[in-house]
Amino acid sequence: MSNILKKEREVVIPGECLAEGMDYLPGDNTYREGEKIFSKVLGLVGVAGRVMKITPLSGPYLPRTGDKIIAKVFDITMSGWRFQTNTAYSAMMNVKDASSRFIKRDEDLSQILSIGDYAVVKITKVTSQNLIDLTMKEPGMHKISGGRLVKINSQKVPRIIGKQGSMISLIKEKTGCNITVGQNGIVWIKGEADKELLAEKAVKMIQERSHEAGLTDKMEKFLSGGASQ
Repeated sequence: MSNILKKEREVVIPGECLAEGMDYLPGDNTYREGEKIFSKVLGLVGVAGRVMKITPLSGPYLPRTGDKIIAKVFDITMSGWRFQTNTAYSAMMNVKDASSRFIKRDEDLSQILSIGDYAVVKITKVTSQNLIDLTMKEPGMHKISGGRLVKINSQKVPRIIGKQGSMISLIKEKTGCNITVGQNGIVWIKGEADKELLAEKAVKMIQERSHEAGLTDKMEKFLSGGASQ
């Protein structure tokens, strides 16, 4: 007989048993031993059909092709820019990936992005040696100007965004801010100064209370009360 031993969104620790029997399958951050499925990490239980999975509550961001991140320029070379990615690995964006317009060979690249600038970029390639390539040519990718940057645990990004973007849409609606969430745990918020602060408080509150049930309703009450103050 097969049984699920942990409820949806229950917090579990590494090695904790999630399910018994062969009716359930191990998914992300889980493993099987015999007829039991265990958690590999500290995280929240998720059940998708017959698949048991864990959403980690801690741990570093691991760069993946296709991810949208917010990164900081720390070096300019002859061929492009090098970025800090909020991980142990730096990334490279070649001149051809910076803009859809033609960039001359002798053009001053610091006029496009200078050292210290942040940009919303997309990861186009991650090699086995963790060499990361970036692009800024796709829609929604751009140099960041103004606003404020908030760093969060990258494992909490899915909670900040919410199912089908529900949570981040709520924060945008209640604050009127433009908000971009990088998969690497950097969030850019731009709007009126007091609304930026409210949005930042909301993001940090979600990070701290990500394990709680009914968080969307709680955030709606917080934002509605805070927005009217």
